[in-house]
Amino acid sequence: MGVGYFVDSCRSCDSCSKGYESYCPQLVPTSNGVGLDDGGATTQGGFSDVLVVRVHYVVRVPSSLPPAGAAPLLCAGVTVFSPLVQYALNAPGKHLGVVGLGGLGHLAVRFGKAFGMKVTVISTSPGKRDEALARLGADAFLVSRDPAQMEAAAGTMDGIVDTVSADHPVAPLLDLLKPMGQMVVVGFPSKPLEVPAFGLVTGGKRVAGSAGGGVGECQAMLDFAGEHGITADVEVVGMDYVNTAIQRLERNDVRYRFVVDVAGSKLGVAA
Repeated sequence: MGVGYFVDSCRSCDSCSKGYESYCPQLVPTSNGVGLDDGGATTQGGFSDVLVVRVHYVVRVPSSLPPAGAAPLLCAGVTVFSPLVQYALNAPGKHLGVVGLGGLGHLAVRFGKAFGMKVTVISTSPGKRDEALARLGADAFLVSRDPAQMEAAAGTMDGIVDTVSADHPVAPLLDLLKPMGQMVVVGFPSKPLEVPAFGLVTGGKRVAGSAGGGVGECQAMLDFAGEHGITADVEVVGMDYVNTAIQRLERNDVRYRFVVDVAGSKLGVAA
């Protein structure tokens, strides 16, 4: 069993009634959230050794998936899986662009390929080409800072999932879309996105955001991952390594997610 990035919601609003609990205005995050029915206790997140959660928010993790590799699917996995399904970008033969090859991006590549799509990774880092093509199985790789490469790929993609949280230009990415193409933003850049209206209107293109998925979507994602053997690339660490892991995260020094082994950690206990 597993629990995703939220443990409760109001269960009565329009979003909850439609299975989109992730958009509930009273969503209770698994980490540092405020409980609705327990006196406002703060949720303790993944560092807890015990977690109390309503059964509705518990999902079944397929036995074929290793726990460490499956854990990030409950957040990063559903974050990229949900928009692919919601915006019908998951049809075999469609061309998907994945912006950024990190914790979200590498899973978007794997889900896209499992759906039978052509997948192109778009990155500012030429050094990630071999990782994208040889190891993750992407079909093509674009260096977004190379105008010639971007121009050659213009108008070729049915959809784009933008996973990047660093500030970056959006207009060159929209140029990659076919007419009526769909771009979905799942990252959190600190500055507002500058979206050119002319490019949207004349191409009938669309830009949307997506904040993960509801419980049902998370279960569908896990079932799909189990059928296709999809897991996240992780580095398993103990509780005594957490501070170092945070420092490495700040340096972008992880491929691609840390997983904390709480049960297996050797923690000192005062006598």
